[in-house]
Amino acid sequence: MNTSRLEQIEKSLSKKYRSALWTPFVTAIKRYGLVKPNDKIAVCISGGKDSMLMAKLFQRLHAFSDFPFELVFLVMDPGYNTVNRKQIEDNAALLNIPVEIFETNIFNDVLEQDSPCYLCARKRRGYLYANAERLGCNKIALGHHKNDVIETLLMSMMYSAQLQTMPPILSARNFPGMELIRPMYCIGEEDIISWTKYNGLEFIQCACVLYDQGRETVSKRQETKKLIRELSERNPGLEASLFGSLHNLRVETFPKS
Repeated sequence: MNTSRLEQIEKSLSKKYRSALWTPFVTAIKRYGLVKPNDKIAVCISGGKDSMLMAKLFQRLHAFSDFPFELVFLVMDPGYNTVNRKQIEDNAALLNIPVEIFETNIFNDVLEQDSPCYLCARKRRGYLYANAERLGCNKIALGHHKNDVIETLLMSMMYSAQLQTMPPILSARNFPGMELIRPMYCIGEEDIISWTKYNGLEFIQCACVLYDQGRETVSKRQETKKLIRELSERNPGLEASLFGSLHNLRVETFPKS
């Protein structure tokens, strides 16, 4: 572990990126009541920039918290190739994140299915809940950020004829007493990218086995992200307005079904 580099990375969270990353992280936790005394939280790390940053922010929160709670840094290997697996392990060592890795065959299980992405996401979530429960955790934390929330809101309307998005906290249906939390809820993706570049960090991008096989396709999320980016060029306040709308619902204006 490069101690001097680790110190620089951790310092960037308390100094240069305090207002962009640390403050909105704490804001989400307080606003939505995501962390409570004596929680044991499985911080789920995929190996990408979002979940790795979340792990560092949780470490800082734990160090400065005025009440006790526990953290487990959980990595699920769904069938990563050796390069991606090594990069996750190397980054965890660099960032001083004591990860616990468990292996599955999810990629192989869903590869030939009609909806591999949907099935993969569902299986991942189930394995994370099950292993968090095995470790005595009552919560799992995922690294979805503000842009994920906004994109999901638009995707639900445009492609599913529903008005819904990712909630900051959610009770698990099949695991009684278990909750899913999203403490990156108020953090913008561009600030995560900026922090990554500032510290010279390289995380895995898409570790999907379909990409390894050259079966890359443009997803609905990628299309939605592009649409928001184009509209934001004419309206710089668009993302803030979309996110704000989630907290300013006028239920009386909706038709009664």
